[in-house]
Amino acid sequence: MTTAKDLFFLAMERQVSRPVGQGDLSLALAGAELIDLIGAGAVTLDGDRIVPERDSSPDDRLLGEAAESLVRQVPYERVEEWLWRRGVDLSGSYQAALEKDGQLVPRRGGLSPFGADRLELVDSPSRRRSLSRWEAAEPVLVALASAVGIESEQSDDEPNLGDDAVTTVLAVVNDAVMELEAVRQRRTIENSAFANLWRGP
Repeated sequence: MTTAKDLFFLAMERQVSRPVGQGDLSLALAGAELIDLIGAGAVTLDGDRIVPERDSSPDDRLLGEAAESLVRQVPYERVEEWLWRRGVDLSGSYQAALEKDGQLVPRRGGLSPFGADRLELVDSPSRRRSLSRWEAAEPVLVALASAVGIESEQSDDEPNLGDDAVTTVLAVVNDAVMELEAVRQRRTIENSAFANLWRGP
């Protein structure tokens, strides 16, 4: 399992109380992948640029795709650029992968927060692992979840990440999610103004 899949499981678990936005989640999933690649020694950060260290073939298919898509030419890619490029419909890719693996199955009633399909998580070791990380308030997972609006009840303290590169990625994830929200709000205002214009005085 990967941090990204743990985050996706968590978003599915929390969908009833507060659905997670697909765009927000996609950005956070891209950040989670990058953090796992850093942890595996596949990349390092030079400032905010992603520097591939060696060819990596993770066992996880989606993380492998992430590794293969790294920009390997100088000046390399900025973390922010990675999030927006890799994050395009990434939540949909994770949903499809988990359906294919049998970890997401159809259910009666309710809607998936990521589309019209009615889906639920099966009780699997992967699901239990993600919940265990969450209940243990694992700092990276807590920080990523917070970025998409899922707050931990275990602690009000700032998570101690203990890694400058991971801290940088999480900061950029937060900025990207806020930027996406600003775009949404601007579009809402513009659409409202357009509708008022057509309605007239």
